[in-house]
This record gives sequence, C-alpha cells and structure tokens, in this order.
Amino acid sequence: MDSGLFQARPRETVLRDLMSRVRKGLDGLDDPALLATLEDALYCERKRLERQTPKEHELERLDRLTDALVKGSRRARLDAGMSLVEGWGEEIHGRFDPRLYRFATKALPRALTGLLSAKPDHLRDWDLSPSRRLKVTGPLTQLQQLAKEATLILAPTHLSNLDSPLMGLALYQAGLPPFVYGAGLNLFENSVLGFFMRRLGAYTVDRLKRASLYKEVLKNYSVMCLTTRHHSLFFPGGTRSRSGAIETRVKKGLLGTGLTAWQEMIAAGRKDPEVYVIPLTLSCQLVLEAATLIEDHLAEAGKQRFIISDDEFAQPRRLATFGRRVLDLDSSVVAHFGAPLDVLGRPVSLDPDERREQALRRRGYVCDVNGQVQWDEQRDRLYTDRLAEALVAAWPKGAHVMATHLVAWVGWRSLELAAGQRDPFRLIRIPTPLRRIPETLFRERLARALEAVNAGAAAGRWHTDLPSAASDILAQALDRFGRYHRSRALARQGSDLVVEDPKLCLYYRNRLLFAAPEV
Repeated sequence: MDSGLFQARPRETVLRDLMSRVRKGLDGLDDPALLATLEDALYCERKRLERQTPKEHELERLDRLTDALVKGSRRARLDAGMSLVEGWGEEIHGRFDPRLYRFATKALPRALTGLLSAKPDHLRDWDLSPSRRLKVTGPLTQLQQLAKEATLILAPTHLSNLDSPLMGLALYQAGLPPFVYGAGLNLFENSVLGFFMRRLGAYTVDRLKRASLYKEVLKNYSVMCLTTRHHSLFFPGGTRSRSGAIETRVKKGLLGTGLTAWQEMIAAGRKDPEVYVIPLTLSCQLVLEAATLIEDHLAEAGKQRFIISDDEFAQPRRLATFGRRVLDLDSSVVAHFGAPLDVLGRPVSLDPDERREQALRRRGYVCDVNGQVQWDEQRDRLYTDRLAEALVAAWPKGAHVMATHLVAWVGWRSLELAAGQRDPFRLIRIPTPLRRIPETLFRERLARALEAVNAGAAAGRWHTDLPSAASDILAQALDRFGRYHRSRALARQGSDLVVEDPKLCLYYRNRLLFAAPEV
C-alpha cells in the first residue's frame, strides 16, 4: 500500500496540501456564504473557549478573524479564516511511524495487558495470546485480498473508549494492514497513550469543536488519507452508544468522504480507485463505562454533552481493575468483520472477476458516457444515505449474543411483567420486592429466550457465543456481572434472582434490541 501521506511526505507537505484543499473550497463560496461560514466558526470557537482554556495563539487567531469580519476585505477574511484552519490542521494531523507500528503490533497483546494492569507481576500468570481475549471472525482471507487491491474503510459499532486499542488488536489479529483513524482529543491527554496512538495512525478529532468549517477540515483530511491509499477507520455513530444498543443512526460526514475519494481517484485516472466499506460489530461481555453511559442516556444529556470527559476510562485505577477482572476472560470481546460494501451501499462480491465487473459498472453512477466524473452533491448525499442504511442493517448480522446480554434481557423483561408496564423511567425506580424473580421462573424464561436466539442465529440473522444450557448461561452471566461493576445488574439472593441495579440491567439488555427474543 502506498504510505505516502505519513511516511514519504514531510509533515509540512501534508499540512500545506490540506490547507490548499480547504482554501479551494472557501474560494468557491460567494461573499454571503463565506461570511456565514466564518461567522459560524468565530461564534462556535468563542463559545467553546468559554468552557476551555485557550491554547497557544487561539485567541490571537480569533481576534484576527473578528477584525477581518468587521472591516476587512474578502482577501483579509479568507486569510484570517485560513489562519484558524492552520491551527486545526496542526492539531488533527497524526505522526504515523511505520517502525513503531511494526514494533507495536508484535508487542501489542503484552502492551495492552500491561496498560490495563495495575500490577505488572500479574503478567507472569496471564496467557497473553491475543486470541484468548479477543475473538475475530468474518471473511478475513477475502478482506486481506481486498486490502491489497483497494482502499478500505472500517466502520465499527462503538461501545467504549477501549474500542480504539481493541480495534488495533483486531486488525493485527485479522492479518490486515495499519488503518488511520480519528480519536477523540480527550484520549490524547494521557501522554503515554497519546504518544503511541499518534504513531499508530490516530489523528485528533475535537468533538467540542462544532464549527462547520472545522468539520470540512476533517473531511478534507480524511479524503487525503483515502486518496493516498491509507485504509481508514471511522466510528459512524460518532460517539459511544449511550444506551448500549447497536446504533440505528449514523453521522454521515466522514462516511461520505469515501465516495468523494473514490470519485477523485477516478477523475485522476488512478488504476486503483476502489474504496470499500467493511462493517464491524463489537460484542462485549461487559463495558467499562456502562454505568456512566446509561446514566447519560437516561438523562438525555447526550444532546448537550457530545463527549463525557469524567467517566471510568479517565480513572486509571478503574481502568486497571477492568483489565484484570474482565479482559482476562476467554473471548470477553468478539470483533466480527462483515461482508464488504461499496461506497454506494451495495454488496461487493468476494469473487475477483465479478468484483472487477462490479467496479466498471459502478462508474456509470457518477460518470458520463465519456467516463468523466460528474460532480453532484445532492446525488452523493443520496448515495451516502444508502450506505448508512446498509451499515445499520449489517451491524446486527455481525452481533454475537453473549450471556450478559441474554440474562439482562430476561431480567429486564421480568421487571416489565412484575410492574405491568414498560416505561424504563418507572422501572429503574421500582421497589426491591418487585425486582425479585424466583430462580425457577427465571430459568424457564431464559430457556425460551435462548430458543428464540438460537433460531435467529441458525437463520443467519446474528451469531451467538453462549453455552448450550440455560443454567450455564445464567451462571456465566452472574459471574461476569459480579466481576467489575460496583453494583450488579443481576445477582442471586437465596432461591431468588434480584435485579440489583436496574440501570445496568437496562444497559446490557439494550444490546439485544435487534433480536428482541420472547420470554
């Protein structure tokens, strides 16, 4: 794969090309549109800095933009806007180091375990085989071939801030090459983690920056990555799933850059213009930040807080405890790579000859009879909508039902039956006596739910990672629930089971909304 963006080209060259792309876009705006774009950037940045300490030169750039908007010429406004863009570009651009990547992929299983372990002595007793903790499934051989002939976009579901290092491990275990990816600015605040993330392909995304111009800078950077044959990873959901459910809606900004890059490479006469999108579904027994995320979901704070900066991931001791107690389990995480899609949202054949025919036919959707690309923003938005719909449909097919999901589903359904209602805000507050379920009754319901889940897996609608007997599933889930969270989603009390923490029960139950097995 051409590694020109990070390896062969100096950092200054990459940033200059990014600035050139953004400037070209601003030059194409008429005066009212340019004014509106720059005013939006100024307003959003001033509001952001009311809550954050300004970095070096930020206030200076904003003051310059203010003066240009009030009394400057069009040229002065463009230059002031580009000064803002320059600062963003410096922040965004990663420092990929191929030598460090080769070293890290060999050491990653031990490094990840060490990162999550408060006591290095534990490493002597642990099986550090990556496949023990992380199970990787899907058409891996075919995807390895696709990575040689085209540019790939990996589109995973998003559960936890741990997803980024886990994705690196999954790609390595799947035999796939490096992927560049956008990571939240908060993840770089840890100096050690930030150093490695930048050099393993991460670029910075500041989710507190809301300006449309900032989003255009990110899109242009993504297109540059893709057109220089850098496989890329996006979390199309934009942020972690607060509810615990598989995403049913996605953000289409970065997702649409695959279509743009494909057309740019066709227009440039490239022999390798194809861009393919790979859905990936993460399934986890437990989630580090589950308690904080479900609280945020129930409070509907996600509409105001696009990023949570004070959750469990930010607490080293909690992170270490989670690593020791949860990630040490066999197959505690499953990463399922799905069947590839093209940038129009249609399936890509795994047969090489048929795939080449598809590629030729696909050009007809964006080119005229002479093979020249016809740019059409409205058409491209429609194609990106179709791709988003295809991803949302693909993710449940790659889901692996786990014991914690199924037991939480039955536990929550038992709450609904006991209370005679389905309002989650009422159910999380029902008294303890109504949260007790006779274990014999619970096992009967669990057996019925298991039968429904197994039938769906047999039909190819999803996958399962479950013991064969309901009693074993219950025992496994109770063990998992007791390993990490301060309160348990479900626990045994005498001859009964009790939903100890209804909020956590709801979080893990939500992972099965796509299946909704009858109990």
